[in-house]
Amino acid sequence: MAPRNRRGFTLIELLVVIAIISILIGLLLPAVQKIREAANRLKCTNNLKQVGLALHNYHGVYEKFPSGFRSYSATIDGNGTGPGWGWAAYLLPYIEQDNLYRQIDLSKDIADPFHANVRVQPLSIYRCPSDGGGGKTFFTSVTDTNAPICDLAFANYVGIGGTVEVTGFPDTGNGTLFRNSNIGFADILDGTSNTLMVTERQSKRSPQTTWVGAVTECVNPPMVPGYDLEGPATLCLSNTGEAADGRVPNNPLDHVEDASSFHTGGVNGLMGDGSVRFIKNTINPFTWQAIGTRAGGEVLGDF
Repeated sequence: MAPRNRRGFTLIELLVVIAIISILIGLLLPAVQKIREAANRLKCTNNLKQVGLALHNYHGVYEKFPSGFRSYSATIDGNGTGPGWGWAAYLLPYIEQDNLYRQIDLSKDIADPFHANVRVQPLSIYRCPSDGGGGKTFFTSVTDTNAPICDLAFANYVGIGGTVEVTGFPDTGNGTLFRNSNIGFADILDGTSNTLMVTERQSKRSPQTTWVGAVTECVNPPMVPGYDLEGPATLCLSNTGEAADGRVPNNPLDHVEDASSFHTGGVNGLMGDGSVRFIKNTINPFTWQAIGTRAGGEVLGDF
């Protein structure tokens, strides 16, 4: 019996099939990316909820929230002399990192060689999963002459010092977390549900952010040429700026201390009552300024 001829794909048919597959992949990929980002945003929200619970547990023990960071200074709003440990470091026992906390001597400066291993420990609870950070887990803090001081674990969450610049006014914030602050529930007159305590910063806009604290005599180099160097406080704290400046989340000004994230359309924010809200980039600047204060007396609408 003579064999039957088997007809294969022609080149045109093969190209059509490839084109159809490419179109389907093009349609499917954005959906996959949206699902992935939704999962990352949910994980980020859960991280901040755990941070909120830790802040409340800390308050339950000490009847106040931790300081934004602790550092001696000869004058109000003057240069700090250390040790510099930040609010997130003081929360370690309340986020199941008690062993790491026990390796810290809070009387010694962050940059002391004693803390060489502690200060570079990456902690997933302080990282937003949407921010890969280029794979980096630490960065090197520097002086104003660009001399290296020490390596620090990278993080994404920063405390809110209030309206004014935490570089120039580290002690006189009208928020909840600033240098040597001793703020408790009774001091949050605007109501805890109306007061922002912690928000996000992403690595491309703010590459020097850490859970460790404010390294003595370090600077935070600007990402935009011509901007001033920022001070140690900006490594772990932020400020909203005045409404007239329009420094809302993900604003185009690119200040290294401003709130930012890789989430589409806004940032996650931890409120004083422990709730986490997604704060849109389109928030009214006056509302953004208002939620950064603890006792401004503002009347807030929905945001």
